[in-house]
Amino acid sequence: MFVFSLFFIVAMGVTALSLQALKELTDEELLAHYNNGNMRAFECLYERHRKPVYNFILRSVRSPQQAEEVMQEVFLSIVQNASGYVQKAKFTTWLYTIARNRCIDMSRRRNTRGVQTSLQQPMGRGDDAGRTLSDVVDDPTAMKASMDRAFGSQFQGAVQEALEKVPEEQREVFLMRMVGGLSYQEIGEALDISENTAKSRMRYALGKLRGELEALGYSTDDLKA
Repeated sequence: MFVFSLFFIVAMGVTALSLQALKELTDEELLAHYNNGNMRAFECLYERHRKPVYNFILRSVRSPQQAEEVMQEVFLSIVQNASGYVQKAKFTTWLYTIARNRCIDMSRRRNTRGVQTSLQQPMGRGDDAGRTLSDVVDDPTAMKASMDRAFGSQFQGAVQEALEKVPEEQREVFLMRMVGGLSYQEIGEALDISENTAKSRMRYALGKLRGELEALGYSTDDLKA
């Protein structure tokens, strides 16, 4: 009995250490753990990226409700295609490529409501195979906080208004850089353009934004590439 209890305590300790260690892993390592049946690895990926991805999508589709729908579709796509991921590019490049494509899809079908059923699909990994994507992404408090951060000030509202006047190909580079935190190399890979083209589009986007914001009386000293 004592030996069994000791084994149980040691096993629990290893599990706890493993969960803590997950947070120190790279995105690519977490995805590999998820593919090996570790549901917690996906949750770590989701918690790490949900806020910037949501804000990126929100700025693109300009609707909190549709942004939530698109974000759910993005992470569902990650779940469905995780086993086929090949590390030719960083996970964030893959993630934002999916997010961008889903934003484009949303613009083509503003009134389609098909995601809720698919969110009940089991994620199919390890002991938590019965859990669905809804169980992971259903966090309205966090969504509200993300929305408040994106539009919680008069200046942010002005930025959003000014962004709508920036050409689409420049705006998406701006959002990937400033909201998603991607490098120019990652942006280039996501959009299938050169790194120099990504930098050029960012400069044009910033120039357009500065002009629009200064016309409204705002300082643009913090708008840097």
